[in-house]
Amino acid sequence: MTDEAFSIDKRPLRDLLRQVEDGRAQLPEFQRGWVWPHPNITALLASVSQGFPVGTVMTLQSGGDVRFKHRPIEGATPPPGTEPETLVLDGQQRLTSLFQSIRLGRPVETQDVRKQRVSGWFYADMRAVLDGQTDREDAIRFLPKDRIVRNFRGEVLEDYSTPEKEYGADLFPLRYVMNPRDWESGYQDFWDFDKEKLRFWRDFDEEFVRRFDRYQMPVISLGKNTARQAVCQVFENVNTGGVSLTVFELLTATFAADEFDLRRHWKEEVKAAWEAPEYRILKDVSNTDFLQSVTLLATAARHEEAVADGVPEERRPRIGCKRKDMLELSLDEYVRFAPLVVQGFKGAAKFLRQQYVFDTRFLPYGTQLIPLAAILAQAGQDAQSAGAQSKLARWYWCGVFGELYGGSTETRFSHDLPDVVGWIRGTSGEPRTVEAAQFAPGRLLTLRTRNSAAYKGIYALLLKAGAMDWRTGEKAEITGYFDESIDIHHIFPKAWCHAERQDPDLYNSIVNKTPLTARTNRIIGGNAPSDYLVKLARSAETTAEQVQSHIRSHLAAPEHMATDDFPAFFAARKAALLARVAAETGKSIADDAVEHADAAG
Repeated sequence: MTDEAFSIDKRPLRDLLRQVEDGRAQLPEFQRGWVWPHPNITALLASVSQGFPVGTVMTLQSGGDVRFKHRPIEGATPPPGTEPETLVLDGQQRLTSLFQSIRLGRPVETQDVRKQRVSGWFYADMRAVLDGQTDREDAIRFLPKDRIVRNFRGEVLEDYSTPEKEYGADLFPLRYVMNPRDWESGYQDFWDFDKEKLRFWRDFDEEFVRRFDRYQMPVISLGKNTARQAVCQVFENVNTGGVSLTVFELLTATFAADEFDLRRHWKEEVKAAWEAPEYRILKDVSNTDFLQSVTLLATAARHEEAVADGVPEERRPRIGCKRKDMLELSLDEYVRFAPLVVQGFKGAAKFLRQQYVFDTRFLPYGTQLIPLAAILAQAGQDAQSAGAQSKLARWYWCGVFGELYGGSTETRFSHDLPDVVGWIRGTSGEPRTVEAAQFAPGRLLTLRTRNSAAYKGIYALLLKAGAMDWRTGEKAEITGYFDESIDIHHIFPKAWCHAERQDPDLYNSIVNKTPLTARTNRIIGGNAPSDYLVKLARSAETTAEQVQSHIRSHLAAPEHMATDDFPAFFAARKAALLARVAAETGKSIADDAVEHADAAG
């Protein structure tokens, strides 16, 4: 933004509230609702009554290229169809509170300190204002809607339900503070123009009432040509509520200006397409994730058009899905690419099932779904052949075991889409993600919980290898689908390893763990493998050889388990897991421990 992109000046509070009332000042749709409780409003009114600063209002001039759906500030009822001159970006809570409490002329609909809805009026205790001893906040009262104060038994303690009762109690209703003369006349008449009361009113008028009429608020006004992403950035910089404005909310307001309900489309067209059980892996896909995939396709289309038009490489639009890219997404582009991305995510769910990733708990990277959906959407039928699926799987597992999708990933996404689609179509070589992926053998020893993507990846590879339940012989993915109690458990039990003084860094790693049902794990207990193998055969009413066959489906060596030889078991399983990772990623992995042993021999 340039120096000329905004202006700063002071404006009378009276004029700002008039603009709120007649609809010249409204809110962009992405602004959240008014939420201030009445003690906050009391503090605000007290500050204004003393001429203290209450912060800056920021507005955006209407009429630019970027249009937002708008709505009146709560309580304001401008004529239908009123177009605002400005949109309030910052200061909504203060302007709404002041408008409702001193200009609206109706009970203020707000909250108490427990966030319960309450309705009432604000008053100034005139004697407390002028006594010089009372804190100004304590001189402002919030009274119930009927202006009658009752105790917990419903008994009336104070009654200010008529103007005469207000006059008699020297209690000034703040709804008259911007136009006090009618109330003043009634007050003076009630006291029969008593000289002391006339002087009392004049002091109160000067000390309290006129402060509101004279009050001015600093206003920062952004020009109507301010870019959409700049509006978003400015809003977040000044937003004191601590809740980040999402791209989805901003685009919802932008698209709504063209009568397109993005929120409804997300819920009823996008999410609804994934409700079937076979798409449960998509349940955590967010609206921002979806927009990123759409933006990848939109920016890729812009890039391809520039290539076709002969635009030099350095001037071509880049492919991307960063915040700035998403904010530049047009409604036409969204309408064009959103249906393709819906199908892309459904294709991603099918692809993940083929990779034996069924459950969001064991989804290595939710973020990798974003480029995966875009790749499948753009590649279309080209991604369906066996060769294409093999390449796609290799890219996927390189991302998982290379652990390349943690942290900031938008740049990788922008590479993945053209790289993988080109690779699938045979127009380019290996994607950068495949080239960058490395898996160190020692990483297996540090995988202990499913907080890491590689840990979840090993789990999926064991399912893909045909892991069966040791007791029933059922495929683990079938058991897991119908019985959510399947989880990863120790093979050599933790209690046994501890008693045998085995290295906890080894026995707590993924090498000594595998997916087992809760019932099978209870049979294992803390027993030595040589003991529980017998129990498993007895419980399964089968032979020891059959149980060993089930164990081998987990890439584990039952012969070492039968002799309780943990070191031999660990070395064999580590090698088997590394071989499986190498096969899926297409990367050779040399076990450092084996190489060192060979060198020592």
